[in-house]
Amino acid sequence: MDAKVFQKNNLPSRHVTEGPTRAPHRSYLYAMGLTKEQIHQPLVGVASCWNEAAPCNISLMRQAQAVKKGVAAANGTPREFCTITVTDGIAMGHEGMKSSLASREVIADSVELTMRGHSYDALVGLAGCDKSLPGMMMAMLRLNVPSIFIYGGSILPGSFRGQPVTVQDLFEAVGKHSVGAMSDEDLDELESVACPSAGACGAQFTANTMATVSEAIGLALPYSAGAPAPYEIRDRFCMTAGEQIMELIARNIRPRDIVTKKALENAATVVAATGGSTNAALHLPAMANEIGIDFDLFDVAEIFKKTPYIADLKPGGRYVAKDLFEVGGVPLIMKTLLDHGFLHGECLTVSGRTIAENMSKVRWNDQQDVVMPANKPITPTGGVVGLSGNLAPDGAIVKVAGLKNQKFSGPARCFDNEEACFEAVNNRSYKEGEVLVIRYEGPKGGPGMREMLQTTAALYGQGMGDKVALITDGRFSGATRGFCIGHVGPEAAVGGPIALIRDGDIIDIDAVEGRLEVRLSAEELEARKAQWTPRETGFGSGALWKFAQGVGPARNGAVTHPGAKHETRCYADI
Repeated sequence: MDAKVFQKNNLPSRHVTEGPTRAPHRSYLYAMGLTKEQIHQPLVGVASCWNEAAPCNISLMRQAQAVKKGVAAANGTPREFCTITVTDGIAMGHEGMKSSLASREVIADSVELTMRGHSYDALVGLAGCDKSLPGMMMAMLRLNVPSIFIYGGSILPGSFRGQPVTVQDLFEAVGKHSVGAMSDEDLDELESVACPSAGACGAQFTANTMATVSEAIGLALPYSAGAPAPYEIRDRFCMTAGEQIMELIARNIRPRDIVTKKALENAATVVAATGGSTNAALHLPAMANEIGIDFDLFDVAEIFKKTPYIADLKPGGRYVAKDLFEVGGVPLIMKTLLDHGFLHGECLTVSGRTIAENMSKVRWNDQQDVVMPANKPITPTGGVVGLSGNLAPDGAIVKVAGLKNQKFSGPARCFDNEEACFEAVNNRSYKEGEVLVIRYEGPKGGPGMREMLQTTAALYGQGMGDKVALITDGRFSGATRGFCIGHVGPEAAVGGPIALIRDGDIIDIDAVEGRLEVRLSAEELEARKAQWTPRETGFGSGALWKFAQGVGPARNGAVTHPGAKHETRCYADI
């Protein structure tokens, strides 16, 4: 591509590089070794969530270098920067998890501010762990400059005495250990082999779910979301993304041209078809907020209700992301969904082509059993289900992939934070048939809407995954399995019905009909509400206090700003 085709008349970087008044600005660019030609080319932000917190992010800096080579090869000037990540596997089971969801907003905000402050013309964003994926995509939608998303790739599965394992097995091993079903020595050995490489958690947990979303929604190049982090092909995807971003600048193809209501529906469809993380029901509405589209938990649930479950992926199934990639990747899933009428094929993607055009050369692989044809699914409805009722007027969400019994009734056992519930589980001071209720862990009440994998995995490890149910106004990890309902809204901190439950109240859960009810009359709930008083979070300042002041309900994505509906000027048009 000839650099001369680019005119900076309408590009943001003209405010930094063009004209006599920008001589001081250009001097900074010369100081970093740029040539005059490079200064006057489009400036492309290459943002990564690299850090040394966890294997999810450790390979992102290497991949960013490949992106930069691609940008430079297509006559653009890459400008690399990093943002934060809070890695859920490290934050799990203690107060660190309060920082996880808030980090999504900080990632989006920090990328926005860096792009705005330096007037970059386009964005290639690399992310590895859970909240960093939606955070990066939210920034792309907010800025609306040409953008491409790159997933850092999944971790390879570990091997424990000849059996493939993931970190999910380790969290569940803690439960086995607590009841004497696993020795100290076995636990030590398992923890040393469960995570053998760079990359994000390998099953269809939140990171791989949102990576799948990135392809389905059109912000990532086909096949790029599936390759494990250690595979050298990742660098080829990154190089190609760097080249392609220059094509998007030339053609002025922007994220809001790609992510439409139909594209959001495509994303929700692929989440349900893969038995993906319930966190997608939080992140898709948050992404919709960035473009001013109404798409809340109930809209996501409606898609889930009519989508077949076709990918046999952990935690509910048998396979991990590496296996999916090697039999055809995300396009294999999208191909069969499109062929059977479950996707909108006309949606545009960062390839410059539509979903249907991208899928036209994808061939069905009948020599594998990772993905079933959409007309012969594992189950006829999606792996994730939305719930509502007098206990959840603003909705709730449950993953049913791999769940044999989808109805449960039992007496409530209430806990006002996760630690209290985990202590009861760890000490086996709960009873079979109970519905464990963890409240005051919502977006405001936590603050931060913590995930509960430590508790749910311990239950499963104790062999109680289908003998008790658990509901919370917090979240669950994508690795959670068992009868676990999250995102119950309104949350306890604002006086939602979950705050009014008492020990012994009978709770009815029906994932077939999509109902979550407590056997109390409206009058009784009103009487209890009149006696209820708000609780302090314990955070009077700092980032979590700030998050709690501005965060909205989980139903709408737990977002902290009004979104594009209230936008009067978009960065891309400055």
